[in-house]
Amino acid sequence: MRDVARMALENGMIIGEDIYNYQNELVIPRDTTVDARVIKKLERHSIICVPVKEEIDFATTHFEKVRLSKEFQTFQLTYNNCMPIYSKLMNRFVETGVWKSTSQLNDIYLKIAACAKTGEALLDFLYNMLPREDTMTHAHCLNSALLAGVFGTWWELPQEDMLLLVQCGFFYDIGKLRLPQDLLWKSEKLTDLEYTKLKTHTMLGFELLKDQPEISESVIKATLQHHERCDGSGYPSRLRGDKINIFAKYIAIIDAYEAMTSARTYRQPLNPFQVIANFEQEGYEKYDKTLLQPILYHIAATQLGFMVRLNNDEEARVSSIINKNHLSRPLLKREDGSTIDLSANPELSIAAIF
Repeated sequence: MRDVARMALENGMIIGEDIYNYQNELVIPRDTTVDARVIKKLERHSIICVPVKEEIDFATTHFEKVRLSKEFQTFQLTYNNCMPIYSKLMNRFVETGVWKSTSQLNDIYLKIAACAKTGEALLDFLYNMLPREDTMTHAHCLNSALLAGVFGTWWELPQEDMLLLVQCGFFYDIGKLRLPQDLLWKSEKLTDLEYTKLKTHTMLGFELLKDQPEISESVIKATLQHHERCDGSGYPSRLRGDKINIFAKYIAIIDAYEAMTSARTYRQPLNPFQVIANFEQEGYEKYDKTLLQPILYHIAATQLGFMVRLNNDEEARVSSIINKNHLSRPLLKREDGSTIDLSANPELSIAAIF
């Protein structure tokens, strides 16, 4: 809401709160549409200024409210201003094979991350970003670098490792810049031949980074191994467990999270509980469980108190996270005080978050 002088009121504005006169008598109830009659009544009671609703006040979901907030607008402007600089740095590196711009990457990270007061706010902001098709590969890595700062905090990494993880985020998918965009972002299922070609991006990235003096060994290994899986089902070397570099394990989780929460031409971003559910279905076998669990718990905890709409259109509030093995299925509370235990109702799922 914002306060508007009576003289500046326009027909069609919506009064945001009950308006009382100096005798504490109700003059205009909230949600009244402004017209000449309303303005005249305000004048008669000598009311100079009234609160009116803004676009954000009509938002119906949490993410709509985030998207309309002033903080997000600032973040979006800063992000969009930094994107061409980041894209140019990475494209030039791919073209020349020489990297000398680490300090500029750090500046980009710090400038964008400073626009979010908390890690939770940063996740919400990234969820609402809509990259252009011609920058989707760059956006994927830039987002991953920003996520690395949040997840690294949740992992309680020391500052040195945090900075390394952010660098991993910037570089790990750089090999994709040597592949056709229509292959990378094809909406239909890839053919076996196309998928084989796509998987070469880890080696392409490794070849770009391996002889760069400014690039850490951890960044190089994360680039090569971020699609390896703890159960041996990944690529390019089908490594298992401790054979996978720890930074590659970090980035594997960040990469999967970023992909699920970003808009694609063929689907909307998944909401946090849908993301958690996807990880729970196979994540504890493919990803390092000791790394994945704290991330999923933090994501679930950030949703406490929010209203949700279920797939049966019923609405309730997230009351508590009661089952660590099924964080995607929290305990909900209806307005009448009764509860819904999603872990005991497998036919129900969270479709939207308010």
